[in-house]
Amino acid sequence: MVEKNQSFRIPRKELYERIERFQKRLSQAGLQGALILQKTDLYYFSGTCQDAALFIPAQGEPLLMVRKSFERSLEDSSLDRITAVRGIQDIRGNIAGMLKDKGRIGLEFDVLPVNLFFRYKEMLEPLEVVDVSGIIREIRMIKSTHEIECLKEAARVTSEMFLEIPNLLKEGMTEIELSGKLELFLRIRGNQGLPRVRAFNQELSVQILSGWNSARPSFFNGPTGGSGLGPFFPQGPGFKTIGRHEPILIDYSAVINGYVADNTRIFSIGSLSDKLTAAHNTALEIKRRLIQRIKPGLDGRELYLTALSIAEESGLADYFMGYGKKVNFIGHGIGLELDEMPIIAKKHQILQPGMVFALEPKFIFPGEGTVGIEDTFVLTESGLEQLTTLDDAVQIL
Repeated sequence: MVEKNQSFRIPRKELYERIERFQKRLSQAGLQGALILQKTDLYYFSGTCQDAALFIPAQGEPLLMVRKSFERSLEDSSLDRITAVRGIQDIRGNIAGMLKDKGRIGLEFDVLPVNLFFRYKEMLEPLEVVDVSGIIREIRMIKSTHEIECLKEAARVTSEMFLEIPNLLKEGMTEIELSGKLELFLRIRGNQGLPRVRAFNQELSVQILSGWNSARPSFFNGPTGGSGLGPFFPQGPGFKTIGRHEPILIDYSAVINGYVADNTRIFSIGSLSDKLTAAHNTALEIKRRLIQRIKPGLDGRELYLTALSIAEESGLADYFMGYGKKVNFIGHGIGLELDEMPIIAKKHQILQPGMVFALEPKFIFPGEGTVGIEDTFVLTESGLEQLTTLDDAVQIL
């Protein structure tokens, strides 16, 4: 498996198709090019995560400028123009040579630290610097056949993990112990570890939570939180002991070749209360109703309002997608990052073929726990395809 991962390379044709789409958008926006610095965007357009900067002109061949490791970037990337640079002045010289210090150039305003942004802004003068983060996210929102195959592989490995849970989950073990066993299971199958998150300060822990701890709030922009290991990392599994007749939330997926397929299932050692079982069944009804409605051209806002309406009709609106401080979405895009576009929420978002997103209707009951599900879907011209297909009923052990 290690050898397989080391040999993985984004196909040359795939990279240049992504770059061509971006170049069209740059030209439409009246830009002469864009400088890509953030690791995930860099990987998406160049195929490498080495310490590098990628300049994509509106027309012509992109230039990958690598500080370290130049040798590994040659192994990773199939771009034609890759050069070694010593620092930011070399980058500035290469761009000046291509643009003759005329025009407008894009940067990723949404993710660049302020100090780094101002350093590059000064370095690029007299070029005007503008934001291209929205364009990049829109391009990445529509997945290619290659990306969908990567996501299917992540879903397949994740399914293997979920099928193994009954053999690993024991009454009396701690959440962190179960987490370690599941992380090992995935790690030796090629899991990179935690998925990347674009939003500032949104580190992500595996969500392996039981009973009241799955309903304990935290800072992460998701419906569940968890105590974590302390105030230095206050989310995810802790030292709580897993008991009987309580919901055990497993919201954890493999990240294979950079891509994550999001998946949540609920387990229980012994039956759950009628209240929690009914709430879980309501989550399943929300999922069923949303699947029936989803098609290209639909406004995602309608899906969010439909989910909210079902929760209200069931008398569970107070517990839907959080308790007290709720999250205001029912689904989110996924791919190389866990928080990609589209966001299926109150805002308007027209659904398009090639979008990949997770739907996660969940109900959170303080002091009792969380029930609900999460599955990954790809929207095609002909309809919706579910990538994570395990039984979504509460798994009673």
